[in-house]
Amino acid sequence: MLKILFLCTGNSCRSQMAEGWARHLKADTIEAYSAGIETHGLNPNAVKVMAEAGVDITIQRSQHVDEFKHIDFDYVVTVCDNAAESCPVFSGNAKIVHQPFDDPPRLAREAANEEEGQAHYRRVRDEIRNYVASLPNILESTNHG
Repeated sequence: MLKILFLCTGNSCRSQMAEGWARHLKADTIEAYSAGIETHGLNPNAVKVMAEAGVDITIQRSQHVDEFKHIDFDYVVTVCDNAAESCPVFSGNAKIVHQPFDDPPRLAREAANEEEGQAHYRRVRDEIRNYVASLPNILESTNHG
């Protein structure tokens, strides 16, 4: 099993979605984790749109990347630019892959109404699903940092 850490700034939305999708779609090939360079708690809108897609992420919690220093990851996938710029050094042979996704909470704050805001969460959820569905094959063809 490949050990993959999805890393974001606050481990509240995008990295949580990626972990949820990996557990849902790739449980037979990927041991998925998510963390942040900070912890902001689990985003309720992320929980809601993942549930709409049939994936329960309520068992997950916002975790700091330092909690995983003892794990020898195969890949660390940064899902936002801030995490890529602030990515800590990992022991072992972890390959760092940057795969940014838009930030739904930021986009929702600029939305005209709640439904438009939720549409951002759904779009990013679906983009992350498509990325995770392509794992691990896409990792082999990605430039590593």
